[in-house]
Amino acid sequence: MNSLWDRCLERIKDEISPQAYERWFSTSRQTSSTDSTLTVQVPDRFFAETIRNRYWGILGDVVRLEGGEGVSLQIEFPEGSAHRNGAAPDPGHVLLPTPPPAPAPRKPDFLNPKYTFDTFVIGASNQLAHACSLQVAGEPGSRLNPLFIYGGVGLGKTHLLHAISHGLLERRPNARVYYTSAENFINELIGSLQRNHMPEFRSKFRKIDALLVDDIQFIAGKERTQEEFFFTFNALYEAGKQIIITSDRVPKDTPGLEERLRARFVWGMMVDVGTPDFETKVAILQKKSAEQNFNLPTEVAHFVADKVRSNIRELEGCLIKLIFHASLHGTDIDLPIAEELLKQIIREPSRVTTIENIQRVVSEHYQVRVSDLKSKNRSQAFTLPRQVAMFLSRNLTPASTTEIGRRFGGKDHSTVIHSTRKIQDLVDKDSAFSATVQRLSERVDLLQQ
Repeated sequence: MNSLWDRCLERIKDEISPQAYERWFSTSRQTSSTDSTLTVQVPDRFFAETIRNRYWGILGDVVRLEGGEGVSLQIEFPEGSAHRNGAAPDPGHVLLPTPPPAPAPRKPDFLNPKYTFDTFVIGASNQLAHACSLQVAGEPGSRLNPLFIYGGVGLGKTHLLHAISHGLLERRPNARVYYTSAENFINELIGSLQRNHMPEFRSKFRKIDALLVDDIQFIAGKERTQEEFFFTFNALYEAGKQIIITSDRVPKDTPGLEERLRARFVWGMMVDVGTPDFETKVAILQKKSAEQNFNLPTEVAHFVADKVRSNIRELEGCLIKLIFHASLHGTDIDLPIAEELLKQIIREPSRVTTIENIQRVVSEHYQVRVSDLKSKNRSQAFTLPRQVAMFLSRNLTPASTTEIGRRFGGKDHSTVIHSTRKIQDLVDKDSAFSATVQRLSERVDLLQQ
């Protein structure tokens, strides 16, 4: 089993040049280790003073990462070791004590202080995603690696990424945690290519302890970006580092995503974040109102939660408008005022969902044409989207199976029944597919607003 100093040396190799490591650290060895002190021996005083003067900041971080916040480092050298300038040997065994502890590290600028686990409202739609995120924050690099969180826009995926980052850094303040959007990853890669800085780019991403990437779907179709992310993923995964990724859809439903990345994204845990139910939306409104010291009447919270059907961001937008009005006019908010203020934001949905809207949403999601849904082509690329669209038409519209069949290129009503049963069977057996169908249903609903 590797000693504490052996583990520290592995990290030091990543922080300094190979030449410097060979020169100053290759001959060092651990002589003792307690709960509070790690003692390391080097050849002589010259080595000890050089390490102290040049590398003490790095060593302090490394020892705290591997040994914990309470462990200090002591450097010793043998009795009788000589100076390198030819002076007389040192008279005896000497310890160079640890300098005063450095101030607590500042959290990275990318972290939103409001996005923590304490401010995340848990409901039926996000309970599993929240539980998995808590586990990753407490045990990074364990069996939930990678953690792949998927769901629609504005449902809390980014909040969870920031909450995980906060949790990781609270337990290990010196951990190297890096959050980025897929778009920023692409831009950073392009800049590194233009400046011939690819070694620095690769080194940066492969030395971190936890990588969090938001909206990974945006790297789809970008061959060089996918190649670099593939090798970065492999390097971190093999080193036992934690990877957390978010997307608006599951890997298999992401057009242009390379198969080798699809395979890796499902190695760990895939979990969805769905649209919050009525009770969760009310809880979100009440929690955010309390954070702003704003009195939100229950009937107003119920009104907003009932009318907002899309995502949490729209809920927040409505609340911000109410708070601003109350602050500007120095008045309380009641239901009539809320209805008047929000009438341009909240629109009554149409009562009738159309098959045309369903076909449009499904064709956009699966990257096929509406005409393909109506064709007789039995390729799987067209058959599954066609069956999903028929399923939604059967469940979301009052149309008969005969009418639905006619709107899909003259299909027989028995084809519609078969398609509906097949999709229902998939929904019952495959949670990821069920979540996809649910999100498509929600997107159709949004078109009716």
